[in-house]
Amino acid sequence: MTDINGDIPALLRALFDRAVEVADPIQSLGAALPPRPEGRLLVVGAGKASARMAEAVEAIWGPCEGLVITRYGYARPCEGIEIVEAAHPVPDEAGARATARMLDLLSGLAEGDTALALISGGGSALLTAPADGITLAEKQALTDALLASGAPIGDINDIRKQISAVKGGKLAAAAYPARMISLMISDVPGDDPGDIASGPTVGTTGDAAGALAVLDRWGITPPASIAEFLGHGGSPLSPDDPRLSRVENVIYAAPSQSLAAAADLARERGIDPVILGDAIEGEARDIAADHAALALNEQAGLAPGARPMLLLSGGELTVTRRGDGVGGPNAEYALALALALNEATGIHAIACDTDGVDGAAEVAGAIIGPDSLTQAKAVGEDPRAALDRNDAHSFFDHIGAQVVPGPTLTNVNDFRAILVLPAT
Repeated sequence: MTDINGDIPALLRALFDRAVEVADPIQSLGAALPPRPEGRLLVVGAGKASARMAEAVEAIWGPCEGLVITRYGYARPCEGIEIVEAAHPVPDEAGARATARMLDLLSGLAEGDTALALISGGGSALLTAPADGITLAEKQALTDALLASGAPIGDINDIRKQISAVKGGKLAAAAYPARMISLMISDVPGDDPGDIASGPTVGTTGDAAGALAVLDRWGITPPASIAEFLGHGGSPLSPDDPRLSRVENVIYAAPSQSLAAAADLARERGIDPVILGDAIEGEARDIAADHAALALNEQAGLAPGARPMLLLSGGELTVTRRGDGVGGPNAEYALALALALNEATGIHAIACDTDGVDGAAEVAGAIIGPDSLTQAKAVGEDPRAALDRNDAHSFFDHIGAQVVPGPTLTNVNDFRAILVLPAT
């Protein structure tokens, strides 16, 4: 029997909360953690979930020596592991200083020691050590340009690995000859460990020529020092490098698990879920148009009284910055979806980032329904103009449809759910 309790926004929020819950390190990390090793143990890490991961480790192993870098506002209480907060998505001096300290700590390990790396999305910005000759300011400028370009995360990471002294396996290389166990939460389409936080414990097959090609493809002119560094070959570290021979990389939580958990909850409520994929990439407004067409088509096939359908998807959408508004890919997707659906009855949706931060705003995303455009008209909002200026967060703030969970302490990327009821 279908049970949506008459409160569809609450149902959509419950689906999102369930997706986040199963990726919470306190709930999920223990199954991947081996017995505490003998000898010296050093815990390091970076990402939006890393402090929560460290908290989970100490709940099982007890106090540990270590240093973890997380986003401002995402710290957790730990007994032995030091938690440092830094900026995301554009790196800052706090992250650079902490990364330098982390590399120094790792370089002091010996063959009989063990390093535990806790890696999650956001680590690319938080773990920052520009290669020789590149300043932090130059890296900040390039990061901002890449984020505004609409480039997918894989392309961005190809560049980051080449101009960093810590990404692309170099964090693990610093620990050699010690053993390293790297536990990861995936926030990238395809769950490639080399793309999670730009792969600090995974060597790269990319090269500087490929990084330069990415910059050209997205029309970005890098600072002169970065162009020169890449022109001289960058700083790739091959997966076959002997310094990576003692690393074990383990992805223990991924978007597919969160989508499956949401699907299970939907079935409990009498709704038929369909998972469209956990690795969807593309421009947010374009994917929204495709999903609106799909939802309308599926609705046309539902007979009166039929069980509702739920279209679930994950991945990482992008936004090409055209205007000066405030809006991330999930909010922009939701706004474009509302426009494409054009007040179609019986279709509701939620689009949120599972880390609680959509773009640079302290907002996860938004919920839409058949009355979203009507609500906008009532408060004098123009949805098309908001989309044109990339101002989706302001739009949803004005109509009271934002989802603001605060720090979720995990990150398995975008979560989107479209509830399709029979047309009335």
